[in-house]
Amino acid sequence: MDDAAAAARAELARAARHLIRYSGAGDFAPFVAERAAGSYVYDAAGRAVLDFTSGQMSSILGHSHPAIVEVVRDMVGRLDHLFSGMLSRPVIDLAEALGSLAPGLERVLLLTTGAESNEAALRMARLVTGGWEVVGFSQSWHGMTGAAASATYSAGRRGYGPAAVGSMAIPAPNAYRPRFTSTGGELDWQRELDDGFDLIDRQTSGGLAAFIAEPILSSGGVIDLPPGYLPALLRRCRERDMLLVLDEAQTGIGRTGQMFAHERDAMTPDVLTLSKTLGAGLPLAAVLTTPEIEERAYERGFLFYTTHVSDPLPAAVGLAVLDVLARERLAERAVRAGERLRRGLQELQQRHECIGDVRGRGLLLGVEIVADRASRKPAPETGAAIGRRCFELGLSMNIVQLPAMGGVFRIAPPLTVTDAELDLGLDMLDRAITDVTSASRPG
Repeated sequence: MDDAAAAARAELARAARHLIRYSGAGDFAPFVAERAAGSYVYDAAGRAVLDFTSGQMSSILGHSHPAIVEVVRDMVGRLDHLFSGMLSRPVIDLAEALGSLAPGLERVLLLTTGAESNEAALRMARLVTGGWEVVGFSQSWHGMTGAAASATYSAGRRGYGPAAVGSMAIPAPNAYRPRFTSTGGELDWQRELDDGFDLIDRQTSGGLAAFIAEPILSSGGVIDLPPGYLPALLRRCRERDMLLVLDEAQTGIGRTGQMFAHERDAMTPDVLTLSKTLGAGLPLAAVLTTPEIEERAYERGFLFYTTHVSDPLPAAVGLAVLDVLARERLAERAVRAGERLRRGLQELQQRHECIGDVRGRGLLLGVEIVADRASRKPAPETGAAIGRRCFELGLSMNIVQLPAMGGVFRIAPPLTVTDAELDLGLDMLDRAITDVTSASRPG
């Protein structure tokens, strides 16, 4: 083990010499992955780390799922990449399959990343509406390129110069830290939404094109939009002739217990973007919209021509993902596993004063760490320490830290996670919180 530890340190030293650090806060995890399978990632020494983030919130089938391995092996030897104007059967098949899963959104564009799909969606919205102003949530994350970065407010705005002209934001409704409350002290999201659109109406110069939103703001602290919010948001967009773009990079393809998170509210957006979960860890994204919007965009010369648009290999992967999801009934599994995980987290909340809130849907849950439940005072340092201790114990957890909010753990294990793995993760989190909070107590 000493030799393995020395080898790992040598690899990390090489990384420090040659890699650009891109996370914006801190160095890479003290771990060099050698392989991954199911819910675990392993280093060269065989150390197993339980992956409660599904890679980058993407590997909903776990790592190295046999069906994905099989299709990649087949396609890379048969049909991997084509000229962007050329079609293949996997592309047509996946477009048809996605359109059938999202009634009303039958026109599909297949791309690679979430940022790219959001770029295409916002470019289409600007062309179709003739506007240029884009509104998002002040805790949002939509990507790190151009228009997507301009609509991202949770991080990464300082020091890069001005955002795109017409970028605006309103706060998302946070039931744990409400800005507007009813007489009973509960979140009054209707009044907050009205206030947000009053601000938009005062700021617009008459060029509103789109509102882009996540049904659950994951990087924003796992803020689940309340039931009824999305239909109300769509109505306000309709009143202003702007399109509603829903970014379901993390919430789509079964993670919340439904194929798409917006289905809970029985509404259909104008444009839906998918990524992350659609490729189950491989680079695949999609834009879905209505025939009417696509026709109007086509008539106006819509252009989004990229090197890997409509590539056959990732399209075949997407088809395999949808097949496995249906065959193994993984959306239903997300409901059952999510309930088990939530109960376990709520039990930890009863024992640990630093757990202020447990929230989310299905297998996308958030745990907010605070100084104490009474004050709800943010405690980002405590959250960071718990995250480090979790990793030492063999549990990979991701924590987001935002102003006026405690550190929030985003917990998103694969939909294939077992009950035993959930219980093991809860046990390691329990131990990590106990170790950190015990060490911080005086005496």
